[in-house]
Amino acid sequence: MLFPVAGVLSFIRGRICMSANEIDNNRRRFLTAGTVVVGAVGTVVAAIPFVLSWMPSARARSAGAPVEANIGKLQPGQQIIVKWRGKPVWVVRRDDRALETLPRVVDELRDPDSQDSIQPEYAQNEYRSRKPEFLIIEGICTHLGCSPTYRPEITSDFQGGFFCPCHGSKFDFAGRVYAGLPAPTNLVVPPHYFKSDDVILIGEDGPTA
Repeated sequence: MLFPVAGVLSFIRGRICMSANEIDNNRRRFLTAGTVVVGAVGTVVAAIPFVLSWMPSARARSAGAPVEANIGKLQPGQQIIVKWRGKPVWVVRRDDRALETLPRVVDELRDPDSQDSIQPEYAQNEYRSRKPEFLIIEGICTHLGCSPTYRPEITSDFQGGFFCPCHGSKFDFAGRVYAGLPAPTNLVVPPHYFKSDDVILIGEDGPTA
Protein backbone atom coordinates (compact mmCIF):
# COMPACT_ATOMS: atom_id res chain seq x y z
CA MET A 1 0.00 0.00 0.00
CA LEU A 2 1.44 3.35 -1.02
CA PHE A 3 1.03 6.60 0.93
CA PRO A 4 0.62 9.84 -0.95
CA VAL A 5 3.90 11.77 -1.12
CA ALA A 6 2.31 14.97 0.24
CA GLY A 7 1.00 13.10 3.28
CA VAL A 8 4.37 11.59 4.04
CA LEU A 9 6.10 14.95 3.83
CA SER A 10 3.48 16.52 6.09
CA PHE A 11 3.96 13.74 8.66
CA ILE A 12 7.76 14.19 8.64
CA ARG A 13 7.48 17.96 9.07
CA GLY A 14 5.14 17.44 12.05
CA ARG A 15 7.55 15.10 13.77
CA ILE A 16 10.43 17.52 13.21
CA CYS A 17 8.41 20.39 14.73
CA MET A 18 7.46 18.27 17.74
CA SER A 19 11.09 17.31 18.33
CA ALA A 20 12.17 20.95 18.13
CA ASN A 21 9.48 21.97 20.63
CA GLU A 22 10.52 19.18 22.99
CA ILE A 23 14.14 20.29 22.74
CA ASP A 24 13.17 23.92 23.42
CA ASN A 25 11.06 22.90 26.43
CA ASN A 26 13.84 20.72 27.83
CA ARG A 27 16.36 23.52 27.35
CA ARG A 28 14.02 26.02 29.00
CA ARG A 29 13.53 23.75 32.02
CA PHE A 30 17.28 23.18 32.29
CA LEU A 31 18.05 26.91 32.15
CA THR A 32 15.35 27.70 34.71
CA ALA A 33 16.64 25.07 37.14
CA GLY A 34 20.21 26.25 36.63
CA THR A 35 19.24 29.84 37.33
CA VAL A 36 17.53 28.83 40.58
CA VAL A 37 20.55 26.80 41.75
CA VAL A 38 23.03 29.57 40.90
CA GLY A 39 20.85 32.13 42.64
CA ALA A 40 20.61 29.99 45.77
CA VAL A 41 24.37 29.45 45.87
CA GLY A 42 24.97 33.17 45.37
CA THR A 43 22.64 33.98 48.26
CA VAL A 44 24.50 31.61 50.60
CA VAL A 45 27.90 32.94 49.54
CA ALA A 46 26.76 36.52 50.00
CA ALA A 47 25.39 35.68 53.45
CA ILE A 48 28.62 34.11 54.74
CA PRO A 49 30.50 37.40 55.41
CA PHE A 50 27.37 38.84 57.02
CA VAL A 51 27.01 35.88 59.40
CA LEU A 52 30.72 35.90 60.19
CA SER A 53 30.48 39.58 61.06
CA TRP A 54 28.33 38.61 64.05
CA MET A 55 31.13 36.46 65.43
CA PRO A 56 34.03 38.10 67.30
CA SER A 57 37.45 37.67 65.78
CA ALA A 58 40.07 35.45 67.38
CA ARG A 59 41.97 38.58 68.41
CA ALA A 60 38.85 40.05 70.04
CA ARG A 61 38.21 36.82 71.94
CA SER A 62 41.77 36.54 73.14
CA ALA A 63 41.93 40.20 74.18
CA GLY A 64 39.44 39.65 76.98
CA ALA A 65 40.42 36.11 77.89
CA PRO A 66 41.66 35.38 81.42
CA VAL A 67 45.40 34.89 81.84
CA GLU A 68 47.35 32.73 84.22
CA ALA A 69 50.44 33.78 86.13
CA ASN A 70 52.82 31.56 88.03
CA ILE A 71 53.74 33.14 91.35
CA GLY A 72 55.53 30.16 92.83
CA LYS A 73 58.97 31.79 92.61
CA LEU A 74 57.88 35.31 93.56
CA GLN A 75 59.81 36.37 96.65
CA PRO A 76 58.52 38.79 99.35
CA GLY A 77 58.96 42.35 98.10
CA GLN A 78 59.09 41.33 94.42
CA GLN A 79 56.74 42.27 91.59
CA ILE A 80 55.86 40.71 88.26
CA ILE A 81 53.84 42.28 85.43
CA VAL A 82 51.17 40.34 83.54
CA LYS A 83 49.40 41.61 80.41
CA TRP A 84 45.61 41.33 80.47
CA ARG A 85 43.26 43.07 78.02
CA GLY A 86 46.21 45.07 76.76
CA LYS A 87 46.88 46.50 80.23
CA PRO A 88 49.69 45.80 82.69
CA VAL A 89 48.57 44.00 85.83
CA TRP A 90 50.95 44.03 88.77
CA VAL A 91 51.32 41.05 91.03
CA VAL A 92 53.19 42.08 94.16
CA ARG A 93 54.15 39.79 97.00
CA ARG A 94 54.10 42.10 99.97
CA ASP A 95 56.54 41.48 102.76
CA ASP A 96 55.81 42.07 106.44
CA ARG A 97 57.14 45.63 106.36
CA ALA A 98 54.81 46.56 103.50
CA LEU A 99 51.79 45.09 105.29
CA GLU A 100 52.67 46.97 108.47
CA THR A 101 52.47 50.33 106.63
CA LEU A 102 48.84 49.88 105.56
CA PRO A 103 47.16 50.94 108.82
CA ARG A 104 49.76 53.66 109.42
CA VAL A 105 48.88 55.68 106.31
CA VAL A 106 45.07 55.53 106.55
CA ASP A 107 44.69 59.16 107.63
CA GLU A 108 46.70 60.32 104.61
CA LEU A 109 44.58 58.57 102.00
CA ARG A 110 41.75 59.92 99.83
CA ASP A 111 39.66 56.73 99.89
CA PRO A 112 41.07 54.43 102.59
CA ASP A 113 38.05 52.08 102.59
CA SER A 114 37.89 51.94 98.77
CA GLN A 115 34.25 53.02 98.75
CA ASP A 116 34.65 55.17 95.63
CA SER A 117 37.13 52.92 93.85
CA ILE A 118 36.86 49.86 91.61
CA GLN A 119 37.55 46.39 92.92
CA PRO A 120 35.64 43.11 93.35
CA GLU A 121 33.69 42.76 96.57
CA TYR A 122 36.18 40.27 97.94
CA ALA A 123 38.95 42.87 97.52
CA GLN A 124 37.21 45.74 99.31
CA ASN A 125 39.28 45.40 102.44
CA GLU A 126 42.43 46.85 103.95
CA TYR A 127 44.62 44.70 101.71
CA ARG A 128 42.46 45.03 98.57
CA SER A 129 43.11 41.39 97.79
CA ARG A 130 42.01 37.84 98.50
CA LYS A 131 45.22 37.11 100.39
CA PRO A 132 47.04 39.79 102.43
CA GLU A 133 50.38 38.67 101.07
CA PHE A 134 49.52 39.20 97.40
CA LEU A 135 48.34 42.36 95.66
CA ILE A 136 46.89 42.02 92.14
CA ILE A 137 46.22 45.42 90.65
CA GLU A 138 46.10 47.24 87.30
CA GLY A 139 49.24 49.30 86.74
CA ILE A 140 47.46 52.34 85.30
CA CYS A 141 47.09 55.62 87.15
CA THR A 142 43.47 56.67 87.58
CA HIS A 143 44.36 60.26 86.70
CA LEU A 144 45.39 60.25 83.03
CA GLY A 145 46.40 56.65 82.42
CA CYS A 146 50.15 56.83 83.00
CA SER A 147 51.92 53.80 84.46
CA PRO A 148 53.23 54.33 88.00
CA THR A 149 56.45 52.74 89.19
CA TYR A 150 56.81 50.26 92.02
CA ARG A 151 58.58 51.78 95.01
CA PRO A 152 59.19 49.07 97.61
CA GLU A 153 61.60 51.15 99.67
CA ILE A 154 60.21 52.74 102.85
CA THR A 155 61.53 56.17 103.83
CA SER A 156 60.56 58.91 106.25
CA ASP A 157 58.89 60.81 103.38
CA PHE A 158 57.10 57.91 101.69
CA GLN A 159 55.94 54.67 103.22
CA GLY A 160 56.40 52.82 99.96
CA GLY A 161 53.98 51.66 97.29
CA PHE A 162 53.64 53.19 93.83
CA PHE A 163 54.53 56.57 92.37
CA CYS A 164 53.22 58.07 89.13
CA PRO A 165 55.98 60.10 87.45
CA CYS A 166 53.57 61.95 85.15
CA HIS A 167 51.79 64.12 87.74
CA GLY A 168 53.08 62.96 91.10
CA SER A 169 50.24 60.79 92.39
CA LYS A 170 51.26 58.33 95.10
CA PHE A 171 49.64 55.05 96.14
CA ASP A 172 50.30 52.86 99.15
CA PHE A 173 51.07 49.13 99.10
CA ALA A 174 47.36 48.41 98.55
CA GLY A 175 47.08 50.77 95.59
CA ARG A 176 45.19 53.39 97.62
CA VAL A 177 45.83 56.97 96.52
CA TYR A 178 47.09 59.66 98.86
CA ALA A 179 44.86 62.68 99.38
CA GLY A 180 45.59 66.02 97.72
CA LEU A 181 47.10 64.46 94.59
CA PRO A 182 45.72 64.36 91.01
CA ALA A 183 44.53 60.73 90.91
CA PRO A 184 40.85 60.72 91.96
CA THR A 185 40.52 57.05 92.97
CA ASN A 186 42.55 54.05 94.04
CA LEU A 187 44.16 51.80 91.46
CA VAL A 188 41.76 49.26 89.93
CA VAL A 189 41.75 45.69 91.21
CA PRO A 190 40.81 43.24 88.40
CA PRO A 191 38.85 40.03 88.93
CA HIS A 192 41.18 37.27 90.03
CA TYR A 193 41.47 34.10 92.06
CA PHE A 194 44.07 31.58 93.14
CA LYS A 195 43.87 28.33 91.19
CA SER A 196 46.55 26.92 93.47
CA ASP A 197 49.27 28.18 95.79
CA ASP A 198 51.47 28.84 92.76
CA VAL A 199 49.01 29.95 90.07
CA ILE A 200 46.58 32.85 89.86
CA LEU A 201 44.01 33.52 87.15
CA ILE A 202 43.43 37.16 86.23
CA GLY A 203 40.13 38.03 84.55
CA GLU A 204 37.70 35.80 86.47
CA ASP A 205 36.32 35.94 89.99
CA GLY A 206 36.43 32.20 90.47
CA PRO A 207 35.17 30.54 93.67
CA THR A 208 33.84 32.94 96.28
CA ALA A 209 35.42 31.07 99.15
